[in-house]
Amino acid sequence: MKTIAYSNPFVPPEWIAAHSLRPRRLRPPAAGGDAAVEAIRGLCPFVRAFLAAVRRDADIAAVVMTTTCDQMRHAATLATRDAVRPVFLLNVPATWQTPTARALYLDELERLGRFLVELGGSRPSPARLADAMLQHEQSRRCEADDSANNVDNNGDGIPLALIGGPLLEDDEPIFDLIHQAGGYVALDGTEGGPRTLPASFDREQLESEPLAELARAYFDAIVDPFRRPNDGFYRWLARELPRRQVRGVVLWRYVWCDLWHAEAHRMKQTCSVPLLDLDTCRDDDGSLQRAAGRIEAFLEMLQ
Repeated sequence: MKTIAYSNPFVPPEWIAAHSLRPRRLRPPAAGGDAAVEAIRGLCPFVRAFLAAVRRDADIAAVVMTTTCDQMRHAATLATRDAVRPVFLLNVPATWQTPTARALYLDELERLGRFLVELGGSRPSPARLADAMLQHEQSRRCEADDSANNVDNNGDGIPLALIGGPLLEDDEPIFDLIHQAGGYVALDGTEGGPRTLPASFDREQLESEPLAELARAYFDAIVDPFRRPNDGFYRWLARELPRRQVRGVVLWRYVWCDLWHAEAHRMKQTCSVPLLDLDTCRDDDGSLQRAAGRIEAFLEMLQ
């Protein structure tokens, strides 16, 4: 079974799995050691790492990228030019409040389906798609339960929200750094956490029009700063921060990420609790050490 790599939450793994292909969401390690990727300047650490992971993993048959950020859009152009793997660029409309925008996203899923068939996948029947959707929804529910239990077990110290885009594999120590400084992550608002989960599937729509229901659950529900308007992201913050009793927000962003950089000021103005704007370049081993010092000072201020 061929493996299709992706990273963005707007790529539904159910749709890939329904085509009898294996979806794999990449959380890559840093790109160190890949000279071809490191030579590319102006790319954020996550995009560089994503390209490096795709280049070195022979099990990846193709990669699905999205238009949700300029960095990844540029990376798709580079990957297509280098012809390392077949690349599909999924156009995700930034505007989202109209039926026309959702219809465009649905058309893009159809186009992705044709790409998957060309790779050797099989066009799914509605029943097979519905079955894949139910299986993935159950997996997400189990993962959410495990995550909630972990928070409950480690909930000593000052509750914080960790907000931002995707994390590298090498960024995982950020949770330990927060814990060591006297806090814990009560709300994971990074890409890949609860903020970017699709809505639950409507069972009636699942039986009658599973692909349309798949598009609704992803396109209508995921909150992200790239969306215009992005008020849904701030409504999510306003709801979740008090619900999790969060006392401070850590915005974890890469230096070259214009999207999250642009949101930092508005988040400081609108969040009901103090915010630490923690930018990182991840270009050297000292990045986490510098982050640790700033997190420690931030938590001291909250005590």
